Amino acid sequence: MFRERVRRVIQPPAQENIDKLEKVVKEGNYYGAQQMYKSTSARYASAERYSDALNVLQSGACLQLDKAQITCGAELSLLFAETLAKSKVPYDEGTLDHVKKIYKKFPRLSVPQHLELADDDELQKLSEAIAAAKTRVEGCSSFLKAAIKWSAEFGAHRYGSPELHDMLADYMYSESPEVDIVKVSFHFVRGRNPKKFASALVNFMGKCYPGEDDLAIVRAILMYLSLGNLRDANKLMDEVKMEVELKNLNFPSSELTQFVNYLLLTLQRDALPLFNILRQAYKSSIDRESTFNELLDEIAEKFYGVRRRNRLEGIGDFFKVMVFSH
Repeated sequence: MFRERVRRVIQPPAQENIDKLEKVVKEGNYYGAQQMYKSTSARYASAERYSDALNVLQSGACLQLDKAQITCGAELSLLFAETLAKSKVPYDEGTLDHVKKIYKKFPRLSVPQHLELADDDELQKLSEAIAAAKTRVEGCSSFLKAAIKWSAEFGAHRYGSPELHDMLADYMYSESPEVDIVKVSFHFVRGRNPKKFASALVNFMGKCYPGEDDLAIVRAILMYLSLGNLRDANKLMDEVKMEVELKNLNFPSSELTQFVNYLLLTLQRDALPLFNILRQAYKSSIDRESTFNELLDEIAEKFYGVRRRNRLEGIGDFFKVMVFSH
């Protein structure tokens, strides 16, 4: 009797279940397959057969996304990333490749343009396309944020894998019907691709409200600097100027961009008095956005060792947890 009960709980090889579930998906029973993917992976996980659980979840996520079942695919993707953390899988290139494989399955579809908005059918199409885009972005973002959290905990950079940050920033920017450039910038500055970030900023300059273009550029530079990354801050500024010139556009000329150009020069040397003079001289421009002063406090600490008067008021800790919030 005892032996029979043991036999019942022994799970077959993962590939056997993967093949069975693939048939269910191909038959169009997406919801049924979803429940089976979740229950099967949970059984493997409870038996501490984590690699089998991960293989089932990866297969399910990719198949559901291939079939345009975005909600199902995103749910399995998130479970995959959470299982990486639960099973304490070390961060390495091989595991990162599995994450990338799922990420590449998230579709990239443009929202319809040039519609006759007076037409009810066209309005309905646009509304549905926007809702679908939001679902894709939310699903992909939840998955990659969980993967970033895993990577930070199990061997990547303290802020999480730069590659994962770049992937998330790129997807959020290219697929969001309404781009939140602050969130996009948050991830780009933790990545390793200032050139792509520059392209996104220049593209954003053509879409944003008047007066937002210089704010976006300066914010990005200050975000890099608040992490102590002077190299990529300079690289970003150079790339933005080059891309603007290539596209025959005008670089936003304002007191704020003038300030940040001086700031980049100042931070190349031990010049705290000049740093403070700049902040005072351009105070009215800096005050255009509330976070700029807090970013500058972080920069003063990173480059000159100036301790914040009240560390609880800083945004450093907020930035550290922002990536993990949904």
